[in-house]
Amino acid sequence: MIKLSDGRSLPLDMHKVKTVQRLPFPTVEQRLGAIREAGFNTFLLRTRDMFLDMLTDSGTNAQSDAQLAASMESDDAYAGSESFYKMADAVRDVFGCDYTLPAHQGRAAEHIIAKCLVKPGDVIPMNQHFTTTKAHFTLAGGTVEEICTDEAYNTDSSCLFKGNLDIEKLKKLIAKHGADKIPFIRMESTANLLGGQPFSMANLKEVRAIADQYDIPVIVDTSLVADNAYMIKRREPGYEQRTIAEIIKEIVSMADIIYMSGRKSTTSRGGLIATHKKEIHDLMAPLVPVYEGFLTYGGMSTREIESMAVGIREMTDEYCAGCAVDLIEYFVSRLAEKGIPVVKPAGGVGAHIDAMRFLPHLDHLQYPAGALAAAIFICSGVRGMERGTVSMDRDIDGTELVSELELVRLAVPRRAFTMSHIEYAVDRIAWLYEHREMIGGLAWDDEPKILRFFLGRLKPIAAGKAAANWDEELAQVFIRDFSLDM
Repeated sequence: MIKLSDGRSLPLDMHKVKTVQRLPFPTVEQRLGAIREAGFNTFLLRTRDMFLDMLTDSGTNAQSDAQLAASMESDDAYAGSESFYKMADAVRDVFGCDYTLPAHQGRAAEHIIAKCLVKPGDVIPMNQHFTTTKAHFTLAGGTVEEICTDEAYNTDSSCLFKGNLDIEKLKKLIAKHGADKIPFIRMESTANLLGGQPFSMANLKEVRAIADQYDIPVIVDTSLVADNAYMIKRREPGYEQRTIAEIIKEIVSMADIIYMSGRKSTTSRGGLIATHKKEIHDLMAPLVPVYEGFLTYGGMSTREIESMAVGIREMTDEYCAGCAVDLIEYFVSRLAEKGIPVVKPAGGVGAHIDAMRFLPHLDHLQYPAGALAAAIFICSGVRGMERGTVSMDRDIDGTELVSELELVRLAVPRRAFTMSHIEYAVDRIAWLYEHREMIGGLAWDDEPKILRFFLGRLKPIAAGKAAANWDEELAQVFIRDFSLDM
């Protein structure tokens, strides 16, 4: 961020565009048809259906010229690839971990961790679950316990570290179940389902102290560790003069195991598990060839491995660590200026809209976040992601599990969008907010049993003043107000 002469703050792009991709701009009629065909699930939209893809920052970031150049030097050997050893060297230098296991992405790492460490009856405390994390641990017979602080669920709070784990809740959980039932404590940087909110270094140190007291391992999901480190530098007293590299290494020093999806902070496609403990490496290593590939490629192409090796080093650069965070902060501030209820303070991943405050006439079981994501797409061609009750799977007995938060995430991939894209999205969402009573709810039309938000299909239903065909009525009002929108 830089200060302008009029006092405003502006995220300054420290890169120039060298390659461009042409974007489609479907009409509102085409967008309406597309969301209906997708069963009101933005995951099932096609690229041709949308203008801006803000579904996720996972694998959608712009890579650096150094990453692209490195990928051309890859060693395609099945075993013993020199590309892997470059990545292992980057992990050792940046994270301080001597042992690296490659995996094709973050959820593959979660799968191996679950296979090795989680058994039936186990309880896994964490600052907040991620969807695939919870699925892997639950399928292994464990129970996930989110014990973030109560402040995390207040979307209008000024709390700077909503991703913190509640220490008192952790103590009570250990007292209730016993340390032998807790295979590890997991910390996510940043807490995705809370709106990309970071944890503080002070909180992580407290977690480590409790873990040491009861001999419980700590696992840190470092997929967005650069973003978390950048926010620690900007928000936590005592870290203002520390480098991103120093903060990342300190975070990792608190963990027994780290794992990551390279699709985020490292702007590459792949994943890994890393540790400084040989016994952990030796426990997990045999499963890599079973589920991923040999130990020196782990299901990734060697081009991706080369790119990830460079990305691990580049994410320690302050601009690379903060480019998405700064643009998200700008995005959130512009939405807030329009009166749109957003998660504050801005976090990582993207701007998060509070669907319950946007659509107070809908209840959780009418899936307000899913309905809002569909409505945003209809009026803008911007694809966001539902992060609410649709993203929760039912309990084992079929009971609907209601999410504490109903959010629509508008992801901001690194170095991919321009200021005009952000301003366009803000304008269309502001228009929609003025017509929010037109948005009805959703009901399941086809509901998978596991990770239903990926493949499930829904249909519009009446709610409040909105008719059952609210999608069509919304499109007609949009056409009336934007007759030149083609």
